[in-house]
Amino acid sequence: MSLDPNQSPVNPARMHQPDQSMVDLIFEYVNGRIGLPEAPIDGLEDRDAMRIAMEGMIGSAPKDPAYVMDIYENAMSETILSADSPRFFGFIPAAPTKASLLFDMVVSAASLQGCSWFEAAGAVLAENQALRAMSDIAGMPQSAGGTFVSGGSAGNLSALVVARDTARRKRAEQGLPLYPLSVVVSDQAHSSIKNALNIVDMQAVVVPTGDSGRLTSQALRSALTEINTANVVAIIATAGTTNAGIIDDLAAAAEIAREHDWWFHIDGAYGGAGLLDPRKRDLYTGVELCDSIVMDPHKWWFAPFDSAALIYRDPYLAKSVHTQDASYLDVIHDTDSEVLNPSDLAYHLTRRARGMALWFSMAVNGLDAYRDAVMAGNDMARYAADSITKTDNLELILEPDLSVVLFRRESWTAMDYDNWAEDLLQRQIAFVTSTQWQGETVGRLVFLHPGTTTDMVDQVLATLI
Repeated sequence: MSLDPNQSPVNPARMHQPDQSMVDLIFEYVNGRIGLPEAPIDGLEDRDAMRIAMEGMIGSAPKDPAYVMDIYENAMSETILSADSPRFFGFIPAAPTKASLLFDMVVSAASLQGCSWFEAAGAVLAENQALRAMSDIAGMPQSAGGTFVSGGSAGNLSALVVARDTARRKRAEQGLPLYPLSVVVSDQAHSSIKNALNIVDMQAVVVPTGDSGRLTSQALRSALTEINTANVVAIIATAGTTNAGIIDDLAAAAEIAREHDWWFHIDGAYGGAGLLDPRKRDLYTGVELCDSIVMDPHKWWFAPFDSAALIYRDPYLAKSVHTQDASYLDVIHDTDSEVLNPSDLAYHLTRRARGMALWFSMAVNGLDAYRDAVMAGNDMARYAADSITKTDNLELILEPDLSVVLFRRESWTAMDYDNWAEDLLQRQIAFVTSTQWQGETVGRLVFLHPGTTTDMVDQVLATLI
């Protein structure tokens, strides 16, 4: 290819040149956002107006960063619900610490990845320290280890792949059939469990939990008498169901798993952080016996999206399943078979160092601060539950294990709950969502942000009278 001598050569690295004005622009926005005393709920702006404003944003020519940021701030951002608002009581909220948000910027600015010790020793060590702290809180042995994945769904899937392949190896040694395989789950298990079982080609043996919503010893043993357990290879229990915050009988699930030599997995994506509350610790008896557990830092461990901790009792079982071999990867696989790379422990390969924001925040704030923040969420749920019980036209459905509160409003239909939620959002009082319990539409409040106040809860409950 020849260049026209009359034309200035194009700089192909122009996107990678420092632009101080753009740095200042972004930092000004970030500083303002992080400095807000209370994040707004947002989520109200017109989507059609947003689409019109964004039309033609991407083309062959560059656009002024200030113009693009203006489109984001004034046309886009307010259509996005702020899960980090202390008034966000729907789904499962988020409340990343200031330290974790700031260090996530460091991770992005340095383009830190965390695939292996060869490429990212410092990042791997930091993440492993955070995983060790979480493992110790759960009472898991020193042999435990894991990695950070994108979320609970990815964690559950990766753990079930290890459960399946570990079972297949054992069954092959015993001359047992490798297909079909089944897994015992509660009818309150997270939707990602069903999806993961479908992906790994294992069937769900669903145990009904009745009015309590809890997977108990009695429910488990009763269900197992009615099925052929020859193909069962694992039990999944939940430490804090997403819908109602219920903690299953983990000790009973562990006991049955040990009796049958089944894999025992715990989905603690939301509720695993409840281990930090000493008043709730007895509810988690048996967690230390699991073969794998998922806990999401981007939920109740106060880290930014997207981060889930996947921890194995024996991470070398995961390494034997998930390690990817290729000629270009030989360099990252140390000749020492004891080395555990993050890329060996889940179905990922390339990954950002998504656990470092948690590590930085844990180091800066100390674990006592995490304990106090989790306890605050449970306290707020207790306050809401007590207030509901004292209100004539409201009924508390379950005593909360953790920070989720389910209730019914007398004579309300599904449409009434929807209208109520819409009104609260329009007035920016709170973001709430309804849910289903035993086939009935009911109200649901989730408390996670330690900045939520009783006044905020009172404002919501006052609209139900």
